[in-house]
Amino acid sequence: MRAFQWILASTMLLAVATFVQPVNAADKADKDIVDTAVAAGQFETLVTAVKAAGLVDALKSDGPFTVFAPTDEAFAKLPKGTVESLLKDKEKLATILKYHVVAGKVMAADAAKLDSADTLADKSLKIKAKDGAVMINNAKVVKADIVTSNGVIHVIDTVLIPE
Repeated sequence: MRAFQWILASTMLLAVATFVQPVNAADKADKDIVDTAVAAGQFETLVTAVKAAGLVDALKSDGPFTVFAPTDEAFAKLPKGTVESLLKDKEKLATILKYHVVAGKVMAADAAKLDSADTLADKSLKIKAKDGAVMINNAKVVKADIVTSNGVIHVIDTVLIPE
């Protein structure tokens, strides 16, 4: 019976290896960070902020970048009037947005091994992996490893504000 199980398992592995060819996810990504965020539909506030801060061209450049992208719901958790006032203060808005970006492509498995990461705002983020969740400061990564043509997006549930 063991021989039959071994033959069956070997045959199944061979079939999988024959028909499933590894694909480099980076080769499939044809949209950059900005276009990916626009297409997702859950980052309207973030995209508006990126445009207001004048960072579109930077996030469409070659990179690579890692973006911790707060959803519209994350922006909605900010005190009333915060987003509106930030949209009027381009410098402060740019600093906050750069605090969500790390140079290089850091996939979730790699991020989970780090204690911190330096951002484009010249400030560090605290990273903590616990009980299967990855926390970036006080924000939880709710979806990881959205590969783009110039980096990767990790979706977070809270807007990161530098201290």
